[in-house]
Amino acid sequence: MSEWLVLSIAMAAACAVVLTIVVINNRRVGDDDDPSETPDVIEYMTMMIGVVYAIVLGLAIAGVWEGRGAAQDTVRQEAQALYQVDRRVEVWPEAVREGVRDDVRAYVSHVVDTEWPHMAERGELTEKGTELLERLRRSVTDYRPADAHEGEAYQPLVDQVALVDDARAARAESAGATMPGVVWFGLIIGALVTVGMIFMLQIRRTFRELLLAGLFSALIAFLLFLIWAFDAPFGRGVSATPDPLLALFPHVRS
Repeated sequence: MSEWLVLSIAMAAACAVVLTIVVINNRRVGDDDDPSETPDVIEYMTMMIGVVYAIVLGLAIAGVWEGRGAAQDTVRQEAQALYQVDRRVEVWPEAVREGVRDDVRAYVSHVVDTEWPHMAERGELTEKGTELLERLRRSVTDYRPADAHEGEAYQPLVDQVALVDDARAARAESAGATMPGVVWFGLIIGALVTVGMIFMLQIRRTFRELLLAGLFSALIAFLLFLIWAFDAPFGRGVSATPDPLLALFPHVRS
C-alpha cells in the first residue's frame, strides 16, 4: 500500500471521527444551552495548532541541519584521507610517489572544479570522479614494496584509499534532497492551517493586528525556506563546501 494512500486514509479517518463526535454531541445539547458561557475553544485550538506546528518545524530544521553537518564532515574525512595518501607515499620511489600524488591532485581538482557543480545541479556524482578514484586505488595497490620500510607504508595507504572511497560513497548519499515528499506535504499543509487559523480569531484592520499577522506569516515562510535551503547539503545556498579539500590542497582552486 502506498504511503500517500495510508496518509490519506489516516487523515480522513481522524476527521471523520472528530466530526462524528461533534455532531452527536451537538444533538445532545439542550435548548437552554448558552454558548457564551463556554470557554473560547477557537483560541485554545489555535494555540495548540501553533505549538504542534512549531515542534514539527523545529524537528525538521534540526534534521536538515544535522544532515548538512554530516555532509560537511564527510568532505572533511575525504580530504584528510587524501592528504594522508599524499604524505605517506613519501617513502616510496620517486616515480611511484609522483604518480600517486598526480592521481591525488587530479582527483581533488576534478571534485572541486567539476563534480561539485554537478552535485549542486543534478544531485549525483560524476563517472569521471569514480574513474579517477579507481586509478588512484590501482596506483597504490599495484605497487609491490621493495623492502620492509616501504612495506610498512603499504597497508596504511590502502586503508586511506578505502577511507576516501567510503567518504565518497557517503557524499553520494547526501548529494540529493534528504526530506521525503510526505514530510514536505505535512509542512506545507501545516503552514496553511496555522496561518489560516488567524482568520478564525476575527483579525481586524488595525495596524497592530495586520502587522502581527504579516510578521507571523513571513516567519513561517522564512522557516520553510530555511528547511528547503538546508535540505540539499551540496545543492543550495546554505550548503556544504569543498573548503576542507582546498585547505589541504591549496594549489587546487575552482
